[in-house]
Amino acid sequence: MTVTNLPPLVTVFGGTGFVGRHVVRALAKRGYRIRVAVRRPDLGGFLLPAGYIGQITLTQANLRYRQSVFKAIEGSSYVVNCVGIMFESGRNTFDAVQDLGVRSIAEATRAAGARLVHISAIGADANSDSAYARSKGRAEATIQSILPDSVILRPSIVFGPEDSFFNKFASMARLAPALPLVGGGETRFQPVYVEDLAEAVARSVDGTIEMGRTYELGGPEVLTFKECLETMLRVINRDNKLVSLPFGIASLLGSIASLIPFLTPPITSDQVKLLKKDNVVSEDAVREGRTLQGMGIRPTLLASILPSYLVHYRPQGQYTGTGRAA
Repeated sequence: MTVTNLPPLVTVFGGTGFVGRHVVRALAKRGYRIRVAVRRPDLGGFLLPAGYIGQITLTQANLRYRQSVFKAIEGSSYVVNCVGIMFESGRNTFDAVQDLGVRSIAEATRAAGARLVHISAIGADANSDSAYARSKGRAEATIQSILPDSVILRPSIVFGPEDSFFNKFASMARLAPALPLVGGGETRFQPVYVEDLAEAVARSVDGTIEMGRTYELGGPEVLTFKECLETMLRVINRDNKLVSLPFGIASLLGSIASLIPFLTPPITSDQVKLLKKDNVVSEDAVREGRTLQGMGIRPTLLASILPSYLVHYRPQGQYTGTGRAA
């Protein structure tokens, strides 16, 4: 017996990553069939219970190999790209993953007659001093030239259980008496909850928002780097000192750390360049409704979520009272 009228197939690149796993769950709840395209499918089994039997499948794909990208997208109605790297490692360079890799996705999506949702970042700029931001900017230009009806989502820093920002600094706070405020900690962020970002992706796939636009996604509050760390410290009930670290010194330390084999640097010189500019939703995006609110999504407050996943960084873990308002 031939099965007909199957739900649409969505291929999600990077579906096992921090953002990707939440995107997969949001799409699964809506009933889509999901093909998760990752370099190591053997490590993605934890995603399967997010859907019914057979709803979520895993396939091998590497953005550095075009043929694997085209194969992963075959038969898809929609494609979501969640792949992104914050620092380069070996052959996984910004250009290879976030520029040329995105070109392969766009061309394969066009060949399949599918529609694309791409997660970029606020600050993406082909003319930026930062190699990360340049690759993101070039990727956006590539997508717009190949698939002009695509949806591009630009989040500010994303927070949630597996994030690499608050978890990193909370982990540092357990070991170091002081935390660095790069550039004095004045850079402004608009932290966005990963579930809100995943919902934005799902609505893009649903087609309930206008296609062919670039949306900027931020939470309900703008906080400086210093205020983000102060909020985190209140949640984990620690009183580490916050020490200003000039951009020049931070860049030098990042360059030195990058030279040490097998070490994941706490910050790179390229990330220091990113911190020289605010990471918030633009006035144009607000005015034109290219935001979470414009999509009909109510952004989630940072303080309402942080305690749910940072509790184990408290001195006695979950058994430690905060002692202060979080």
